[in-house]
Amino acid sequence: MEDLALVLIVAAVNFSVLLARLLRNRGGETPPGAKRGPWTAAAQKPLPRRVLRGRAYVIDGDTIAIKRVKLRLAGIDAPELDMPYGQKSKWAMVNICKGNEVTAVLNGETSYDRVVAKCYLPDGRDIGAELVKRGLALDLPHFSGGAYRCFEPNGARRKLGHGMFGHRSKWDTPLGQRMARQRGEATVSRR
Repeated sequence: MEDLALVLIVAAVNFSVLLARLLRNRGGETPPGAKRGPWTAAAQKPLPRRVLRGRAYVIDGDTIAIKRVKLRLAGIDAPELDMPYGQKSKWAMVNICKGNEVTAVLNGETSYDRVVAKCYLPDGRDIGAELVKRGLALDLPHFSGGAYRCFEPNGARRKLGHGMFGHRSKWDTPLGQRMARQRGEATVSRR
């Protein structure tokens, strides 16, 4: 009888550990073959507040880390590092953030193991807008409501392949735009 009780206790403990891991990683597990590091969701601590401040470590054109929390800039999309303009976009982000304390206002959403946030420089400039102004990132109208579209230089969409950075959104297709309009969501027509 004691052995059965011990087995049940061990099973309950194992189940609670597994359940805690699943709840902590609700945003998604690290894909097979992906690097697990201090910036993955599995390594991140729960965020007790909605604002982060600190030096930014630039990961790519639309992702930074502040205090080991991986942040995705809200409302924009930049090329991946292995795509045309990907490295240039990353280094532009490095130059924008260099020597500055960045303030990130978290919006509570996650995207591919990253917390989504609007990030600002000490003088109040929006980092996403600064990158879009340089023609190295594009507005994502489905998520920004078109807030960054006015900052895109002429020809930026053509240069960056209309935002098809290896993960074309269903909202970038004519059908997706039509569906969004039917639901009353904000859409922005192409230039």
